Amino acid sequence: MDHLAYSGLPFEPQRAAFLDIVAADPLLCETLARVRDLALPDWLVVSGALYNSVWNHLTGKPSGYGIRDIDLFYFDDSDLSYDAEDAVIRRAAAHFEGLPLPVEVRNQARVHLWYPQKFGQPCPRYASASESVSYFASKTHAVGVRYGGDGQLELVAPFGLDDLFSFRITPNRVMDNRRTHETKGKRAKENWPEIRVVPW
Repeated sequence: MDHLAYSGLPFEPQRAAFLDIVAADPLLCETLARVRDLALPDWLVVSGALYNSVWNHLTGKPSGYGIRDIDLFYFDDSDLSYDAEDAVIRRAAAHFEGLPLPVEVRNQARVHLWYPQKFGQPCPRYASASESVSYFASKTHAVGVRYGGDGQLELVAPFGLDDLFSFRITPNRVMDNRRTHETKGKRAKENWPEIRVVPW
C-alpha cells in the first residue's frame, strides 16, 4: 500500500480509515477491550500507540513496532489527591497484567498540579480528557479513541488527521513545547524515515 494513500482526503474518509486500522490492530484491540472493562471515567487511549500503529499499517511494519507504552487518560475531578490517582494506577497495573506493553495511566484533572514543577511552565486546568489532547506538543499526536455508549469506537482529533496520514509532524504552539516536539519528531523519524518534521 502507498503510505500516503489517505493523505489529503477529507476528514470523514480519514476518520473511517483511522478507526478501521485501530480496530484491526491486535495490540490495540486487546488494550481497548481491557480499558473498557476497567471503566474509568471519561477515558481515552491517546497518542503514540495510535499514530504509531497507523504508520506501522501504512508502511508494512508489524503491530507494536516502535511503541514503548500505551497512554491512557481519564478525567476524575472528584478527588485531586496523588493518593486517589495512585490507587487507580495500581488497580490498572493489575488489570493490564499480561499485555505486551506497559499502560501509563494519568488523571487529566490533576495535570495542572504537577506540570509546572516537572516542565517549568504553567498548564491550564483541563475540563475533560479530550481537552488535554489539544495541548500536545505536536498536532499530529493529538489523537484519542474510546468506546462510546453504543459500543462503537469514537475518535478525538482536535486538529484532524491529515498531518498523521501525511507522515508530517506539525508543531502545536499553544504551549512552549518545542523540545518535546523536536525530541519526539527525531525519534519517530528513526523508526519511520518517511516522516517529515515541521520546524517549531
